Amino acid sequence: MNAPVDFALLKTFRELFDRKQYNHRNSSLGDLVAVQLYEDLVTLGRSSLFAERVHRHECVANTRNLAVGKNSRRGDGTFGELVPTVAAITTEGLIVARGPVANIQIGAETKILAKSMIKQIDRVIGDLERQVDEFKSTGGNPITVAFVGINHASAYTSYEGQRPFPTDGKGGYRHPIQEAAEAEARLLARAKPRFFDFQILNFRATNVPPYPFEWVNHAQTGMEYSSALVRISREYDMRFR
Repeated sequence: MNAPVDFALLKTFRELFDRKQYNHRNSSLGDLVAVQLYEDLVTLGRSSLFAERVHRHECVANTRNLAVGKNSRRGDGTFGELVPTVAAITTEGLIVARGPVANIQIGAETKILAKSMIKQIDRVIGDLERQVDEFKSTGGNPITVAFVGINHASAYTSYEGQRPFPTDGKGGYRHPIQEAAEAEARLLARAKPRFFDFQILNFRATNVPPYPFEWVNHAQTGMEYSSALVRISREYDMRFR
């Protein structure tokens, strides 16, 4: 089942699982999802200020997710003012150019919980909390955003190399649907208050051929995300005018 609206972020998230094997050890996948937020903000068009700065290449998505001259932990997707002495990098098919930034105006983080959620939930929450602190440590007043995918499938298989690890009840591997509600409750109670905007992306994926994917509630997911885009657009106009 497709996402209700063809937003770049939701489409990119879906494509991590849909008709392909998901690799949970590929740390670049969160970046790939998070930076699509800026494409969607331009496409939605609710902030002319944001769009103008993007089109003038005054502001870009960060290539290294760090502000130049500032020590910081990597975030999945940051956006800010381009370092003046550097040319922006444009890519066919993308609206938002890439480049090093002098500051962080928007910081986005993506986490994906596909299985063994409760075992890793404290680490994930800790990572999210620390990332907010890092976004803010670079100075300014960044808008902080998080997207956390939670799997609701009745079974799931992860892989280490070619070796499969199914959620068969052995070795403590509970099925995703058995842990999803508790994982979401903990995230909303502990991590959400730290962010300006925080969205749970509820999905189902088994990670076995033919690698099906669906949103738990595709209409709600689209409405929640589009609402977040409006809030972020309005906040950008207020903070960075």
